[in-house]
Amino acid sequence: MLEVKVPELAESVTEGTVAEWLKQPGDYVEKGEDIVELETDKVNVEISAEEAGVLKEAKAEEGDTVKVGDTIAVIDTEASEGGSSEESGEKEKQEEKEEKKEEKKEEKKEESRPASDSSEEKSDRVIASPATRKYAREKGIDLNDIQPRDPLGKIRKEDIDEHQAGGQKAKQEKSEPKEQPKDDPSKPVIREKMSRRRQTIAKRLVQAQQEAAMLTTFNEIDMTNLLALRNRHKEKFQDKHGVKLGFMSFFTKAAIGALKKYPYVNAEIAGDEVVLKQFYDIGIAVSTDDGLVVPVVRDADRHDFAGIESEIGELADKAQNKKLKLDDLQGGSFTITNGGVFGSLWSTPILNTPQVGILGMHKTQMRPVAIDNERFENRPMMYIALSYDHRIIDGKDAVGFLVQIKELLEDPEQLLLEG
Repeated sequence: MLEVKVPELAESVTEGTVAEWLKQPGDYVEKGEDIVELETDKVNVEISAEEAGVLKEAKAEEGDTVKVGDTIAVIDTEASEGGSSEESGEKEKQEEKEEKKEEKKEEKKEESRPASDSSEEKSDRVIASPATRKYAREKGIDLNDIQPRDPLGKIRKEDIDEHQAGGQKAKQEKSEPKEQPKDDPSKPVIREKMSRRRQTIAKRLVQAQQEAAMLTTFNEIDMTNLLALRNRHKEKFQDKHGVKLGFMSFFTKAAIGALKKYPYVNAEIAGDEVVLKQFYDIGIAVSTDDGLVVPVVRDADRHDFAGIESEIGELADKAQNKKLKLDDLQGGSFTITNGGVFGSLWSTPILNTPQVGILGMHKTQMRPVAIDNERFENRPMMYIALSYDHRIIDGKDAVGFLVQIKELLEDPEQLLLEG
């Protein structure tokens, strides 16, 4: 027998949630084949079989929280594919027979009860797997007395354990409405359990606001020259490199230039020390259906424009298809977020701790701009924002950082000459 344990996920990740069983008990699995998907704080991780065999038992159900080192499945490495299926079928038949016997006993009890007794009708409506029902019978517990944590009402083994141990938490949840307030049924609501990733995002955003002396400063960029430059080169750029020439590579290059001039924006606080980073791993915020993730372009200062655009494209594609690895998300030194893709004109981005700076891009929009004391022109303008940790970054440096970004992007030829 081979025990399948939750592996070491990452330095800061100690537990995960069983998102989906890709194999079921009785299924034959090849060596290296994925059997279960775990959802962690950052990405989804598939756990594969180290040896071929039959998945004999799944020790955790979908939605359960498991920790690193926990045994979540058992594989019978000596069973063959055909033989195992038969054994599994026999086991299922035996369980079905036992359940039928129990049902007959319950039916006899029901016949002897008054017609007004509807407890067995409730039991029919209980949502639980055969294994969970059997577990409850062994514990001598009525499933009707248990309030499940699952928003869909499915009872799991841990619900039974909590009920047996005192059930304080279960009682509290039982008293709370699940779908709509009892006092006003005319105003229905839907309650959804937050995903692990959404809970982590919420926790870290609040933590950033509570722990950092966060402040935001703003400036604006005249995008006329940048747009003209991009339009002149975008076709040749794509033909040569196979990727589109977007704005993110220009902003990444400009951010690196500003970080080199203002190194405290590329730092973090560790206890009573300031750690000044001599590398430029730039995080690019990407919105997905599961929430915001920030994959990192490693050593962005060593990439040319094509390299940056290619890296950002690959990371964004991974994020949308849930293929990001933990290594793709760790160790960034500075972050860029673009709310402009959703139409945002102005915002105050929240720090991606432990980083002490984040650059916010916004929508480019035509606005009247004073050219001199007498002339006005409509120009494509973008507001930019820098949120920073005032504990180590002074206002002078924060403002200077954004001014440097502005100057580099309003004269983008110098960025191209630098690579």
